[in-house]
Amino acid sequence: MESHMPAPNPAAMEFLLTRRSRPAKILRAPVPSRAELLPILTAAARVPDHGKLEPWRFIVLEKPALSRLADLARQRGETMELEAEKIEKGVLQLADADLAVAVVHVPRTTVKVPAIEQILSAGAACLSLVNAALASGWGASWLTGWHVHDPEFCREGLGLGEGEWVAGLIHIGTESAEPPDRPRPDIAAITEWVAE
Repeated sequence: MESHMPAPNPAAMEFLLTRRSRPAKILRAPVPSRAELLPILTAAARVPDHGKLEPWRFIVLEKPALSRLADLARQRGETMELEAEKIEKGVLQLADADLAVAVVHVPRTTVKVPAIEQILSAGAACLSLVNAALASGWGASWLTGWHVHDPEFCREGLGLGEGEWVAGLIHIGTESAEPPDRPRPDIAAITEWVAE
């Protein structure tokens, strides 16, 4: 029988072994144009998706939208009586950004695909979006925060529907500094080999 194994891709493997997110606070303009972002979004959508449900969607937030959302975050934080430092962190995450993509989990009603698999697919879309941006030469970071966990902020600011929530805000831009690395997991400590 003929084998149909995929051809090895050493460059892709090297990318995966050395990839690292870039902190959002070091990302600046320029950012990808809409034309440059389209293939990145297309790559992000090529994730495991049991039942072909597409349990996620993308909201591209450009600078004016991010400024509007920063103002809304300040209002919501004050209404929720959060600590000033916590409010400011959420506000600055939006105000200082030049481009972010909200990956929105869209639950689909089906008996065939459990809810958790749909959630994991949305998470996979977040990571795929970060990796596609990095592979395209941009800095990228996957963040969340109190604001995107606030249903009222999401309804008013992002127009989210019933049951939808933000799986990640993917910040994309040009690096303004060398990103720090961090210790990586000890594979031997987290891996179990089962032979029988």
